[in-house]
Amino acid sequence: MRLKNKVIIVTGSTTGIGKAIAIRCVAEGAKVVIHGLEEAWGKEVMAELGNGNAVLHIENLNAEGTPERLVQTALKAFGKLDAVVNNAAIVASSNIHTTDKAYLENILAVNTIAPFLLIKAALPYLTETHGCVLNIGSVNAYSGEPNLLAYSVSKGGLMTLTRNLGDTLHRENGVRVNQINPGWVLTETERERKKQHGLSEDWYKDLPSVYAPSGRIFAPAEIAAAAIYWLADEGGPVSGQVVDLEQYPFIGRNPPKDTSTIPKTK
Repeated sequence: MRLKNKVIIVTGSTTGIGKAIAIRCVAEGAKVVIHGLEEAWGKEVMAELGNGNAVLHIENLNAEGTPERLVQTALKAFGKLDAVVNNAAIVASSNIHTTDKAYLENILAVNTIAPFLLIKAALPYLTETHGCVLNIGSVNAYSGEPNLLAYSVSKGGLMTLTRNLGDTLHRENGVRVNQINPGWVLTETERERKKQHGLSEDWYKDLPSVYAPSGRIFAPAEIAAAAIYWLADEGGPVSGQVVDLEQYPFIGRNPPKDTSTIPKTK
């Protein structure tokens, strides 16, 4: 077991990538703090993992004091803290015309500032265990889709945070900080989001090769499998790194010659 006896907070773990990471962590021997906004979904995850392996904390990351309460939840339940996975995020469509100050501030608060605050709250305890942080970003951090402006900006900020703290905290506290940037993942919320954009019920079954050379997009469990390396001791001294998880070269990729097959969204 690669994470035996480790205690890990996974934000946004009542569904999607976070849920998959939490399940894989427990399978690898860890104890986890399940976090999210959906209590019913959280209880389903708890039932799957078992009370001895996990504890549930339902609270908005944007609420004052949530990071400190998450850390205390881990300490009270399991006595220590070995890792933090900053996965929770608001994925919402917007462009320069639809993004006002309040909207941008809310996206940044949850997607960028909350991870920073949770790292800060957890740092004394991660220092004791020579622990680590894994931030879950997005390939949209590099520039983003036209209709994902605020989200893309928030993930760009998270990437810089990872590289900055991955250097300073590793040298000063012995705490590694790394990030994975997933590409397109077929989560429960992504299925619904694309349907709301006007795509068919089974839109993910017939995707253009420009988006899915393999014929499909990622499953959450595949992102979780990659996350384990960064949380395990086998990651060694690696810190301050951002790794893209995509099925094609993201930066510098040749654009498609025929754009007629690209699915249109509203």
